[in-house]
Amino acid sequence: MYGSVKTGMAVVGAVLLLAGCSSGDGDGKGGSGKPVVSQQPKDTDPFWVNPDGNAAKQVASYLDDGDDKNAELIRKIAEQPVGEWIGPDNPEGDAKGFTDAAVKADRDALLVLYNIPHRDCGQFSKGGAADGNAYRAWIDSVAKGIGDRAATVILEPDAILHLADGCTPGEFHEERYDLLKGAVEKLKTLPKTQVYLDAGNAGWQSPDALFEPLKRAGIDRADGFAVNVSNFQTTQASTDFGKKLSAKVGNKPFVIDTSRNGNGPYTGGDPKENWCNPPGRALGETPTTKTGDPLVKAYLWVKRPGESDGDCKGGPKAGDWWPQYALDLARNTK
Repeated sequence: MYGSVKTGMAVVGAVLLLAGCSSGDGDGKGGSGKPVVSQQPKDTDPFWVNPDGNAAKQVASYLDDGDDKNAELIRKIAEQPVGEWIGPDNPEGDAKGFTDAAVKADRDALLVLYNIPHRDCGQFSKGGAADGNAYRAWIDSVAKGIGDRAATVILEPDAILHLADGCTPGEFHEERYDLLKGAVEKLKTLPKTQVYLDAGNAGWQSPDALFEPLKRAGIDRADGFAVNVSNFQTTQASTDFGKKLSAKVGNKPFVIDTSRNGNGPYTGGDPKENWCNPPGRALGETPTTKTGDPLVKAYLWVKRPGESDGDCKGGPKAGDWWPQYALDLARNTK
């Protein structure tokens, strides 16, 4: 489906987040044993950079191999904060691990929750909680893991979009709205958690198709919405799309995923699969809360650059690290 979000979960365990591993074994540290990346300036980019993320580990591996050129290319990704996708198996532990690590670095965690039942309409990123009760229990566990630590949460990429476009069967619609609304309400009981409901992208349809679904999903209680998650629409197009949608939902602010939109969307292939590992793309604006626009709360890297959209165009399964694609994104970045 053109423009839909295709993202697998890539979760680093809390033990790895806090461990001080030795050098030379792909642990995100170079030959000195020190992390190869550091935090960004807090005043412009308050989000946590994971020193043990896939990109950091790749930088360390290239450095150990003496490949300084490719190490510096991947560093463009490794030195920026990216979304940490919470998985189904250990939600409380993962949420606690990420937020704990962020607090220790005096930063905020950026979390992505992606476990809605009937996720992705059975496509590349299919899966999700077994049923509504399992999802509610999962959200409760995530909330317990976050606790009173600071977190910005992107809630359920594609969940609303797939209601609006009919991809999710009609018999699941009412439950999904109830689950999303309940998730917003639960997360907003936490003192330092901001919640942004995913709201598709500018390459899909008119914002008019999304404002009623957003309202039914609890946008009034959320801090705002997110656009362009895992997609490639330009920042300007995303801003225009977001502002039109904001006007329909009480002028709520929004965040834009700029992780891979540096060259805009791909138009050279089958439109139905232009979202999936398109060639020639580039990194977009680096994450920041200084966007110059009061409605645009932040540019974020929600999708983790270098991780596959799915097993298309020679890529591995959704969410797996793909070094060659990461290198291409970095090379193509102006």
